[in-house]
Amino acid sequence: MKITVINGTEKHGITYKLKEIFLENFRDKAEITEFCLPKDLPDFCTGCTRCHLTGEENCKDAVFVQPIAKAIDEADLLVFTSPSYVFHVTGAMKACLDHLSYRWMPHRPSAAVFSKRAVIITQCLGSGAKSAAKDIKHSLSWWGISDIKVFCGKLMSGIVWNELPEKTRRKLELGIKKLSGNCKAKPARAKIAVKIKFYICRMIQKSLYKKNPEYNDAKYWHENGWLDKKRPWKRNKSA
Repeated sequence: MKITVINGTEKHGITYKLKEIFLENFRDKAEITEFCLPKDLPDFCTGCTRCHLTGEENCKDAVFVQPIAKAIDEADLLVFTSPSYVFHVTGAMKACLDHLSYRWMPHRPSAAVFSKRAVIITQCLGSGAKSAAKDIKHSLSWWGISDIKVFCGKLMSGIVWNELPEKTRRKLELGIKKLSGNCKAKPARAKIAVKIKFYICRMIQKSLYKKNPEYNDAKYWHENGWLDKKRPWKRNKSA
């Protein structure tokens, strides 16, 4: 089993601790690749659209982005972590998701991710963890991922793990361990919501391809056979 972890911060705080507890169940039986932001992707997306119009290899930050994209494609399980910063993910996580926007279904989704399972781990003091998780989940669903589990650690006091009340620590540990135990290694099945998004985007790409067969996104869909009978959730099969 291969696991790719993308941490929205380099800080070893409560979110990091929850991620470590989650991974305990996999340490001896999985190959784990971790990225810590912003160290492993230090620059923001500038919206130049090179990745969309001419190919992701032409992004100014491709040397950082493409190793992450490759690790995502190769993993069986994806883990995204981020504390809530003002009700949203960290700026570094948002920058990562922006850099991977070319993988959204209206553009050039990776066939590999349609069978992926993903876990999102967030936490905050008070409210905000759910909205931070939503930031990540929104992108993952538009990549084509159907099986997305979310753990939101809502804290009522304290921002340091060892200073949290014992009851709070125990509750968080039980919750994250339960989630870890429920994560399966086998590929996930594409759900109807993802398929609907795919077919809507397919209609758009068919129209674009008729107008301009060299348009980057439409050409990608054609080369993958998605404008015909192939579907990304049926690898090497016809629809």
